Amino acid sequence: MELRLIETFVEAARRQSFSAAARVLQVSPAAVSQNIRSLEDRLGARLFTRTTRSVRLTPEGRRYFLRVEP
Repeated sequence: MELRLIETFVEAARRQSFSAAARVLQVSPAAVSQNIRSLEDRLGARLFTRTTRSVRLTPEGRRYFLRVEP
């Protein structure tokens, strides 16, 4: 699995925000969203619940976060 996808996931999970993760990673919010979507496709699981105003970890996302957080 690409480290970039996992790093993007961890930053977004810590901040509960794709925009905040994008600022830290110095990429666009669209790139964060695309990386998260790619990771979800590879894992076959939804990691975040998205609304127009927020993102929250799903139960699967929480379990994955606990496994990959440095």
